[in-house]
Amino acid sequence: MSWSALRSRSLVSQELRRDTLATRKHYHKLNARSPARMSYCLNPNCPKPQNLPGVNFCTSCGSKLVFRNRYHHIKPIGAGGFGKTFLAKDAERMDAPCVIKQFFPSREIQADTQAMAKATQLFEQEARQLLQLGEQHPQIPTLFAYFEQDRYLYLVQQYIEGHDLWKELQHHEAFSEKQIRDLLMDLLPVLQFIHEHQVIHRDIKPTNIVRRNSDRKLVLIDFGVSKQLASGTLLTTTGTKAGTEGYAPLEQLRGGKAYPASDLFSLGVTCINLLTAAELDQLYDPLEGRWLWKEHLRKKRKDVSVQLSQVLDKLLKDYVKERYQSAAAVLQDLTAASTPAPPPTPQPKTSLPPLPPPQIQIWRCVRTLKGHSDFVYAIAISPDGETLASGSNDSTINLWQLGTGNLIRTLKGNSYKVWSVAISPDGQTLASGNSDSTIKLWQLGTGNLIRTLTGHSDGVHSVAISPDGQTLASGSFDSTIKLWQLGTGNLIRTLTGHPNWVRSVAISPDGQTLASGSDSTINIWQLGTGKLLQTLTGHSDEVWSVAISPDGQTLASGSRDSTIKLWELATGKLIRTLSGHSAYVNCVAISPDGQTVACDSGRTIKLWHLASGKLLHTITGHSDFVVFISFSPDGRTLASGSYDKTIKIWRCD
Repeated sequence: MSWSALRSRSLVSQELRRDTLATRKHYHKLNARSPARMSYCLNPNCPKPQNLPGVNFCTSCGSKLVFRNRYHHIKPIGAGGFGKTFLAKDAERMDAPCVIKQFFPSREIQADTQAMAKATQLFEQEARQLLQLGEQHPQIPTLFAYFEQDRYLYLVQQYIEGHDLWKELQHHEAFSEKQIRDLLMDLLPVLQFIHEHQVIHRDIKPTNIVRRNSDRKLVLIDFGVSKQLASGTLLTTTGTKAGTEGYAPLEQLRGGKAYPASDLFSLGVTCINLLTAAELDQLYDPLEGRWLWKEHLRKKRKDVSVQLSQVLDKLLKDYVKERYQSAAAVLQDLTAASTPAPPPTPQPKTSLPPLPPPQIQIWRCVRTLKGHSDFVYAIAISPDGETLASGSNDSTINLWQLGTGNLIRTLKGNSYKVWSVAISPDGQTLASGNSDSTIKLWQLGTGNLIRTLTGHSDGVHSVAISPDGQTLASGSFDSTIKLWQLGTGNLIRTLTGHPNWVRSVAISPDGQTLASGSDSTINIWQLGTGKLLQTLTGHSDEVWSVAISPDGQTLASGSRDSTIKLWELATGKLIRTLSGHSAYVNCVAISPDGQTVACDSGRTIKLWHLASGKLLHTITGHSDFVVFISFSPDGRTLASGSYDKTIKIWRCD
């Protein structure tokens, strides 16, 4: 060995000894509040990568153990074809845990120049996509750093403290229908978000879905094989075959193509995997080309609702065009009322009498909620049916446990009256429209104020959120409707066309149509473009409320003329008028099964059969005018707010 080489080795050894002493002192300062952890060498060729705490250079190979003077490597936590993943801690963030991914492809990939170039591209793309997506969505890890060290590429991302769904399945029994529904409701908005940002994940599976310990929300991880869509397209071109066999659809594994529907297919496989706790090979019959997940459930004497079964079957279609094309479409079917059985085939030579209305149901008051000091103007019930939000003239919003009636918390960030409230489909965000012309967005779980939207010049009387959770619509006394991006609070556009106050807005279940009530007219708009499609006339006084049926076919409008009118939403044709109310109709609501229309009528609530227009029931109990009504997601509970400063919870026997 040459003198220069010996001298270099000696210098490195001396530096290692000096650095070890200095780093140990620094390490003990950093870890005064937590026990010491081993350090780990990230050199892929290191024979003994584990090191004692407090060293900056590996005692086995001499490689750096602390990158950028801040990232201390602790242990490996995963490996794949493109490299390894390590748990680390960040000295500049009070030793907060983080994840370091090292780009070190397999020897086979390194030996293929083209494959190596593609792998490098994918690794860099993952960093770009985490930077783009993670900062904008709380259920995607955030990118902290991307750099080259010792000829290897690294990315540093947020560490999600929790466990993946595969581990959850191993430690518990198979998922229930409610757990699968919760999974879909939690994760579909995340997929909708990434697809709208032109990204296909391409590797949806239980191990890439982590349940975060802090709030139990699901986080989508590992964008290592995700695909960027070409601008303005809904599909990718032929490229690298990616995904996990069993979970990935054929178009990914055969041709390397991917669509939003490809991620939804993988999500469907994930659901039946968790629902049955069976091996994927047992859930598909290649001879008949069909899924056997229902048979596995029946063997265990389990079953799911017709609605969930239909949703899962459509997610799992072999042909891309037969699947759901967007996460929003899945959410729409998942949150809609269960589809009623199809009507019998009509007999051409037989005149059958019309079916009688459903049996009259008896509603009883199960509790009265007291806590507001003024009129209760608005009510919203969360998608999971557990939380009720009420807005009042007393400038507060109260959050209640619907099942018990207990007050959870009071939101006091408003200085003026709260006229309307709405909850996002994922149950995370509460929007309130206020008499001071603002809209406030709150975190439903914590009650924290997210942001305040300004732009209206008069009070905001109605707010509605689109089924995909992306768009907020607000109707104001300034005669306009404004459309906002719910996630950012940015104004999309302003709709003008009403000559008077906009009292109510409603968005159709498919997210395509917006209805608004004003003077004596109702305007129907195309939500995506803001184009006015038609104006419905027929009421003789102001329209104070509009609601759209779960199937998107019927529009109900309540008016100051003391009537409700039912319209065909697509054509604007008047179906019928419901009369007999003792006062103005402030609010109309349609039950989740699409069978019942509820409205206020003075101090009472009237329930009508939507199909026949027959009066089913009149509910009494409030001591002053009822001003707002809302159904629970299961349709068995009705909440009403009144001028008597109370909220009553009614239950159907």
